[in-house]
Amino acid sequence: MPAFRQVGEKQLPNPVLCMAWSPKRDLIALANTTGELLLHRLAGFQRVWTLPPSEYTGKEITAIAWRPDGKILAFSLGDTKQVVLCDVEKAEILHVFPMQSPVTCMHWMEVIEESSALSSFYNSEDESKLFLPKLPTLPKSEEKSDEILKLLGEVRLNILVLGGNASFVELYAYGMYRIATLEGVLGTCRSLSLSSDLKSLSVITEVRSADDNPEICYVQLDTGLLSDCLPEVTRMARKFTHISTLLQYLHLSLTCMCEAWEDILMQMDLRLTKFVQEKNTSTQVQDEFLELLLWGQSSPELQALLMNQLTVKGLKKLGQSIESSYSSIQKLVISHLQSGSEALLYHLSEVKGMALWKQKFEPLGLDAAAIEGAITAVGSFSLKANELLQVIDKSMKNFKAFFRWLYVAMLRMCEEHVPPELNKMTQKDIAFVADFLSEHFSENEELFGRKGKYFNVERVGQYLKDEDEDLVSPPNTKGNQWLKFLQDSTHLKGSPLLFPSYPQKSLHFVKRMMENVIEDCLQKPAEVIGKSVKQAIFLPLYNVPESSENTPRLFELPSLWNDKKAKMHYVVFCMPEISPHKLYLLRRGTDPNRPIPNSVMSINLTHHLDSGDDGNAADQSHYFYSYLDARFYDDEMLTVVLQGSEELNAMRVLAQIPISSSLSCETEFNWEPNLRLDQQSSSIPSQGLVLGNQWRELENMKAQFVAVNGIRKVACVLSTNLRHIRVFEMDVEDEDEEGADSQNASADQEGLEATMSSQGQGEEENLEAEGGAGEQEEGEGVFQKSKEHLESEEALDS
Repeated sequence: MPAFRQVGEKQLPNPVLCMAWSPKRDLIALANTTGELLLHRLAGFQRVWTLPPSEYTGKEITAIAWRPDGKILAFSLGDTKQVVLCDVEKAEILHVFPMQSPVTCMHWMEVIEESSALSSFYNSEDESKLFLPKLPTLPKSEEKSDEILKLLGEVRLNILVLGGNASFVELYAYGMYRIATLEGVLGTCRSLSLSSDLKSLSVITEVRSADDNPEICYVQLDTGLLSDCLPEVTRMARKFTHISTLLQYLHLSLTCMCEAWEDILMQMDLRLTKFVQEKNTSTQVQDEFLELLLWGQSSPELQALLMNQLTVKGLKKLGQSIESSYSSIQKLVISHLQSGSEALLYHLSEVKGMALWKQKFEPLGLDAAAIEGAITAVGSFSLKANELLQVIDKSMKNFKAFFRWLYVAMLRMCEEHVPPELNKMTQKDIAFVADFLSEHFSENEELFGRKGKYFNVERVGQYLKDEDEDLVSPPNTKGNQWLKFLQDSTHLKGSPLLFPSYPQKSLHFVKRMMENVIEDCLQKPAEVIGKSVKQAIFLPLYNVPESSENTPRLFELPSLWNDKKAKMHYVVFCMPEISPHKLYLLRRGTDPNRPIPNSVMSINLTHHLDSGDDGNAADQSHYFYSYLDARFYDDEMLTVVLQGSEELNAMRVLAQIPISSSLSCETEFNWEPNLRLDQQSSSIPSQGLVLGNQWRELENMKAQFVAVNGIRKVACVLSTNLRHIRVFEMDVEDEDEEGADSQNASADQEGLEATMSSQGQGEEENLEAEGGAGEQEEGEGVFQKSKEHLESEEALDS
């Protein structure tokens, strides 16, 4: 019986570039050459969802990584130089941030260190909920606004590490806030691993040597400041992540306001602007309306335009539509912009308190003066939002008065009954109508790119335009006693206690200015922490073999692993041009100053193959394998893909190799500092291993690469052409009940495969043609069942 149970197999229409198992669920994410991000479940390798490429994010996925809780998936785009955070349950993009250069690899780790200071912070982290109201959901995107808050995730610190091809490495706390920018890492990053104790970062880089040959090197960076200040780093990062999430929330709120304003513009363009432009007499529309207001009589042309173009029913509908849109903008300002600004002020004030505790937070680069500038910028944004409220309130009064008056006038033109409650007009109402006419009907002016006769509704819209120009119609501050008092006061003028209001600027401009100030405020800790990181170890390993030039870089060895219990970094790699039958292990402590015995060794794997004939037991032979791929299954086990020799017909094998026995070696390797490792490979201690019963032949498949998850006990094997995939459950116990379950699962799988094969080969040739809504709905349904099953499993495990 094979050691591992195959639970799914698929021929994909497009080559796979990278794949990664979820740390919490039996799900695997794949990225292909068309820019699609695919999520599949273990059983039957059924597709859960597909995220197609877009012009907004990009079409060239270069790396993927799961957040440690399995709820967020990060992926990088090479063509747009962006990193995207995607919600796993709904396949929704939650956050996008730009990078200076394309990301080539990423790693998302979780800190497991414990301390009394961290425990108290974990327990008190939600204190903001006691002081701040819950942020209201956004209209038209209620799910989206709730999902934005998912970006916060768990309180325990997790860090997304990104590496690129321009000698840069960046660390993002909670995947949102850039906590460190590291420079000076030579070459292009191929793989990353930040230790769970935050003491060091392992990097595999590809460096051009003096003779212009690409070399694979191992670099260990000392990140001791993050480890020494872990409670402070966690507090600071959590606060800045709150701030980043709130900025995203404000951005969505402003987008909804702009959509509501576009509805008003569309209504105006359909009705009033067309009405104004069709007026062909020498007199202005504004003058004719004033005559109608003063004398109660209109010209025949105006009357015809009103009755034919607008109509009584159309005017009433237009008034209701505009009032509804204004009310929507007003509610968004009050409930969303102001609530978000208050929350921003709260969290920034707490960060300022941290910065003033210099003993703890000054080493991390927190600057109280910069944070004070950010608080002032948020205050200015709140003032501008309040100013917009006043403008909306005045515009609504004028609109209501105008439409009510015009409605009554048109009823009289039709000689219809005028309700008594509409027939009364005060002097204040007449003033509102006159203001409306003077503000909103213009001719032969150029305003926001609209030239000629048109109906002007830009008094509110100018605040929502994302432009640097000053407001065309700034608020009238004449007679404002508070402003007069400030100008006359020598003490309050320019006081840091007062937020500047920027009366000539739009809301979008002030928001952009606030975001820039906060970005600068968050930037300094990243620079300070980045400068504290020093290179501790640089080890050139070997030249890049020519045979691997066409292989996707993310599938290539070396592979990195962090042993959390032993506090070790592991590097596993092959040197096929030196010795294709050997697998090499490099070990380093997470503390760069800690000496490690047996730091380099090699594993020579053989297989004792029985011919199956008892009479020929003496003819049993040992066969050697060459290594195609190797990944750490857990701290004590490697999962490898092997290729047999010609005597074995070059068969491919999936195997598990225990490495604990290989770590004890009597001979110590002495590294010559001026030579690459492959130039001194003959002196590397070698341990022989015989392939036991933990292996399975991969029949009818040219297997090449593997991705594993020891927590979920699963593996995914990919073929040389990057299209053929098989998934396995690795730890199958031979109990009777499980054997029966296995037979049932196998029968179900055979039935599923028979059903799928009876549908023809359309799925294999064109995933989208087959993919349609049917499979996706089925996949989502299965995904929900899988989720419930996995949650029950996790509950049992705990």
